[in-house]
This record gives sequence, structure tokens and C-alpha cells, in this order.
Amino acid sequence: MPFSYRKSKMLRRSRVMRGSWRVWKPRVVFWIGAVAIGIVSVAFAWAADEAQMLFKTATSSGAYSFLLPLLLTPAGFILCTWLAMTFFPNAQGSGIPQAIAARHLRDEQSRSALLSLKLAAGKIALTVIGLFSGASIGREGPTVQVGASIMLAAGRFGGMAQGKGLILAGSAAGIAAAFNTPLAGIVFAIEEMSRTYESRANGLVLTAVVLSGLAALGLVGSYTYFGENSLAVATRLDWLMVVLCGVGGGALGACFSHGALTLSRRIRRWAQPAPLKKMIMLAGGCGLAVAVIGIVSGGQTFGTGYDQARSMLEGEMLSPLFFLEKLASTFLSMISGIPGGIFAPSLAVGVGFGGTLGTLLGASVALSAMLGMAGYFAGVVQAPMTAFVIIIEMTGNHEAVIPIMAASMLGYITSRMIAPVPLYHGLSRPFIAQAIRARRGADDRPQVG
Repeated sequence: MPFSYRKSKMLRRSRVMRGSWRVWKPRVVFWIGAVAIGIVSVAFAWAADEAQMLFKTATSSGAYSFLLPLLLTPAGFILCTWLAMTFFPNAQGSGIPQAIAARHLRDEQSRSALLSLKLAAGKIALTVIGLFSGASIGREGPTVQVGASIMLAAGRFGGMAQGKGLILAGSAAGIAAAFNTPLAGIVFAIEEMSRTYESRANGLVLTAVVLSGLAALGLVGSYTYFGENSLAVATRLDWLMVVLCGVGGGALGACFSHGALTLSRRIRRWAQPAPLKKMIMLAGGCGLAVAVIGIVSGGQTFGTGYDQARSMLEGEMLSPLFFLEKLASTFLSMISGIPGGIFAPSLAVGVGFGGTLGTLLGASVALSAMLGMAGYFAGVVQAPMTAFVIIIEMTGNHEAVIPIMAASMLGYITSRMIAPVPLYHGLSRPFIAQAIRARRGADDRPQVG
């Protein structure tokens, strides 16, 4: 075989290999990003649980330790707010509004201000500090911002241009890994994040959810978030509870959502022209109020509310006022501006509402708690498909699919009548407006040289 022929053949092969790598590089980087989301989500969950356990231990280890939140909680709120505004701007709140806003922005710089690896690290750290301080927050919303940030960074490294699809995929993977609910992650991305069906983007979503879920399963194994139950609707009273929990939960969720949006607008206007000073004052006041509510409730309202929700889903009744106390703590934690989500606390509020209603009417506490969770959660986020899918996956209940769907739809319809603007989309608008103003300001600057 002539030397020149062998040389040309080797050259063609090397070009094919280089071309193949250019084709495969974005896919490989995307897969690595999805797996990284699963791993980070598990680590985040572990750190959040440890922070809550440390707070619980610290506030129950001495005669007067139950008064410790009066110092620790306001101090933690102030620290989180100061760090968020000084070192991690746009890390405040849930994180889902930031991901939604980033999907509406086209330029890379504006998206990076809302989704970046630095923000992801800050979001995790500050949420953990908030939970250590006793804040009524969850890690699931922040995991959405973290997942979207990781996936967007992976897309940049891999040369993928589908920014909107990557944000969608990262958000879905974050929800799926946080709750171990793959179907809910997919439905959440379609219903809440994009509000439309995009076949190409949803292919990315499915792949990201599968890979992040496999990574999480490999680390912590298969589990159901609230344990499995087989509660079913069997009597007329049970069906009445479907209606009451759906309508009542939706109305309560709408009040929370509308109140949060209204007060957030007023707080933004009030905070000017010295936002750092005023927001730190607000955070300290909210932290003190959360501490007082927590002490009055016997410590039941601190943290995510997971333990309380699970006990009620197993038939154990807490204080009839628990859902109001938890709602107040969650509302104060949210408007304070500290990083942290409302997913888990909202589930706890819904469980408490349904359980209290069931107790008053003589119905099953566990079943009423589950229906209340569906109605209230759908009322807060106004995403009924996400609500019933996530609850079915978290409880492993396939006996009450239709009642849970009905309660979710009733909660959604009731909420829409009272609060027309969905919570997360309403909260995303200030981030979009801020990005547009920053962009216009940059364009209006005089060019040098």
C-alpha cells in the first residue's frame, strides 16, 4: 500500500474522529451536568437535614434553650439577607422566579446574573443557614435555581445554544432529584416553567430528569418522600372532604399568593433609596416574629415542616392551629427576602389545613390531610397537574388518584378566581424588569475609543 494512500486514510480518520467529538461533546457535557444536578441535590438535602437537626438539638438541650430562637433566628435572617444582597445578588427567595425570568431573557449576561455557579453555591449555603436559624423554608425551590445554573453552565462549556431548553431541563432535574419524583419534575417543567409544550426542549427535560434521578438513586436508594399509604375515598363524607379541601385549600393558597405578591411590590418601593439597610431591618423583624410563632407552637413551625406533615399523613393530629401558625411563619420567611423555597412548607400547611378540617367534621385525618395538601398546594402555585402528580409520587398512593386530581383542580380554579396572577410568574417580573433596565443602561453608556 503506497505511503501517500495510508497517510490520507489516517488523515481522514482523524478528521472523522474530531468531527465525531464535536458532535458528541455537547451531549456528554449535558449528561455530566444532569448527573451533577442529582449529586448536588442529594448533598443539598443532606446539608439541609443536618442544619434542621442542629437547630432542633440546640433549642431543646437545656432548661431555657427553647428561648434561643429569639436570638438565633433574627440573627440568621439578618446574616442571610446581608450575604444575599452583598455577595449573592438575585439569590433571595425561592429561586423558581429567577429561573422563569432567565427563560424570558435572551442575552447571556442577563441570564448569568440570575443563573450562575456562584449563585448556585450561595443559594445552597444561605438556604442551609436559614434552616439552621429555624426559618420556615424549603430546599426544593432553591434546587430549581441550582439545577438550572448547573445545566446552563454545562451548556456554555459544551457549546450548546439552547439556553431556554437547558434552563427547563435543569429546573426539572432539580425538582425530580429533590423530591425523588421524576414525573413531577417533567410535569413541573411543562406546566409551570414553560407553560407550553416544546418537543425538542422536552426531550432535554426527559434526559436530564432520568440521569439526575439515577444519580440520586445511586446515592440514597429508592424512597417515597412521605412514605407509602393506600388511603382511599369510600364514603360520602370522604367525597365532601374532596370538595371542601379543594375549594378551601385553593382559597387559602390564593390568599397566600396574592398577599405575597402585593406585599413584595410594596416592600420593593419602601426599601428605596437604602435597600440594604431597610431589608436587613425587615429581615430581623421577620426573624423575630418567626421565632415567637415557633416558640408558641412548641417548635412545630420551624424548618420545612416535613416531620409534622408526615405524622399527620399517618393519622396523627397536631394542634388545630398548626396550619395557621405554619402559614404565618412561611409568609414571614418569604417576604423577609432570605433565600429559601415554599414547596415543603406549603405542603405542611396544606396537610395541617386538611387534617384540621377532617377532625372538625369527623372524617379521616390522614385522608383529609392528603386532600388538603393537594388543594392548598395547587392554590399557591396554580399548577394543578404538578400538584396531583407530585403528591401521588410523594405518598405512593394510587388508590385516591381521582380524588387527589379533583382536589387539585378545585384548588386551582378557586385560586384563579381570587388571585389571577400565578405566584412564581408574578415574582419573576421584577427580575425581568431589572435585567431590561440594566441592559438599557449598558447600551446608553458612551463608548470609549
